[in-house]
Amino acid sequence: MKKSSVLYVEDEPFLGRIVKDSLEVRDFDVRMIADGNEVLAVFEEMKPDICVFDVMLPHKDGYSLAQSIRLINPAVPIIFVTAKTQTEDLIKGFEVGGNDYLRKPFSMEELIVRIHNLLHLSQKNNTNTKESIVLGGFEFVPQRYELRKNGGVRKLSHREAMLVQILSENKNTIVNRKDILMRIWGDDSFFNSRNLDVYITKLRDYFKEDASLEIITIKGIGYHFSVSQ
Repeated sequence: MKKSSVLYVEDEPFLGRIVKDSLEVRDFDVRMIADGNEVLAVFEEMKPDICVFDVMLPHKDGYSLAQSIRLINPAVPIIFVTAKTQTEDLIKGFEVGGNDYLRKPFSMEELIVRIHNLLHLSQKNNTNTKESIVLGGFEFVPQRYELRKNGGVRKLSHREAMLVQILSENKNTIVNRKDILMRIWGDDSFFNSRNLDVYITKLRDYFKEDASLEIITIKGIGYHFSVSQ
């Protein structure tokens, strides 16, 4: 069975060696880099299954790397590992395309659980993804993170695209709010729940020019994505 590959970027040699060795003992194939300038070339060569990035790096920080990688591969999971503790830093990590955020110091078991969770979610989403999906007057192209209409193209963020995917799989039925949270974030914490509210508002704004599409909130349960035939 092929090992899952991890691109690990960390400039603290002692911590980096501990994490790399611990992941390899658990049967991951790990490539570790310390310099942000080297990451993109290695990413294109390696095509990892998941990325684990420190935020503060020489020459190019983890946030900038994530933004660049999202242009190459919108779907690869990215975990930020950092000593930063401000809420603003956490929010920025998600805004630039991160899937998870782990504060230092952390336990290896927690990192491994998060890696396994994101790999599972990624594999599930890839299995369910069609080449394109027609939603009213829109065409949703999951692999390109695009929402198209009348020749125009809107580029979606990673989580926006995942949310459209989930709603499109459950159109004209009710999808449970907790199911959405677990599939996109891997947990249903208060913080992630508030993030979901923000993404639902964004999608409603995107779809408002097509009266045949409506995202209806079912209080205490979830959402009904109404798509008129």
